[in-house]
Amino acid sequence: MLIKKPSDIKSSEITPESVYKNRRQFLSDSGKLLLGAAAIGATPAIVNAQNGAGLKARAPASMRRVGVEPWWADKFANIKPAPDAEPYYTGEAMAPYDDVTKYNNFYEFGMDKSDPSSNSGKFKADPWSIEIAGEVAKPGTYHLEDILKPHSLEERVYRLRCVEAWSMVIPWIGFPLADLIKQFEPTSKAKFVEFETLVDPDSMPGVRSRFAIVRWPYREGLRIDEAMNPLTFMAVGLYGDVLPSQNGAPIRLVVPWKYGFKSIKSIVKINFRETMPNTTWNDLQAQEYGFYANVNPGVHHPRWRQDTERRLPQTLFSRTRIGTRLFNGYADQVASMYQGMDLARYF
Repeated sequence: MLIKKPSDIKSSEITPESVYKNRRQFLSDSGKLLLGAAAIGATPAIVNAQNGAGLKARAPASMRRVGVEPWWADKFANIKPAPDAEPYYTGEAMAPYDDVTKYNNFYEFGMDKSDPSSNSGKFKADPWSIEIAGEVAKPGTYHLEDILKPHSLEERVYRLRCVEAWSMVIPWIGFPLADLIKQFEPTSKAKFVEFETLVDPDSMPGVRSRFAIVRWPYREGLRIDEAMNPLTFMAVGLYGDVLPSQNGAPIRLVVPWKYGFKSIKSIVKINFRETMPNTTWNDLQAQEYGFYANVNPGVHHPRWRQDTERRLPQTLFSRTRIGTRLFNGYADQVASMYQGMDLARYF
């Protein structure tokens, strides 16, 4: 087993007290800012932060995490805010924090949308290691802290489009995948990047379910030019806070011009390959889920149309259906990578 098994000892019990209290003070101060905004009528989940970080949105104070490792405190105290223009900021209304964290596909925790938030209480994202393998100059198994150390965190507000024809706008925190790739120096043979999700039956009830339809581990992949595109993002947080377990803690992929199943969660292995990797949904139903999975309103899923989408959140009195755009609205940044390709064949 390449992944280190987490200890039962809480971070607060092994962290120097002074560092731990500083993290708690940081979170407390953030919460006070949110409460102040709420007092003048703002919605906490989408309020514009008026603090030094300048983030587009912060998690509600009641849901912010405390007692995490001290190196996270340093990272999350210096997040570069998203700009005020495309492609790293949409200008659209962001989904409330509650929807982003309670409406998820993460089959390792169950098949219903509410299962990940309900069933991930035993999941531990610290300590965490990632295996770097294949066609790279620096293969090995690295602690997450060592992987993240060279990278500054930034905020990006992206559209997320699910192949099930629903969508959200989410403020992610992370860094470009291209920066991580350069860190490990892929060779000229690296034409594809393959990713794997953690498999842990003890903390992931969906893995041990006899009704599971996925052959674990969950696997995804990108062409190397897709992985190096400036939009492709390694997320370690959302709404200014660390990733919740149900959203792919501690580190996940975000590829905003592709359907959501490409944005693999809780990554434990990154493998650089010369040949195209097998991917989970393409293996299960190749006629429904292509390797590329680019958002395309002109290519419909066999069981539902893809030219419109339900923009979440929705209520009984407010149901928003909008038109889907090619490459999820990011065509200016990514269309050149597929020039000359038949997008109906390579879907």
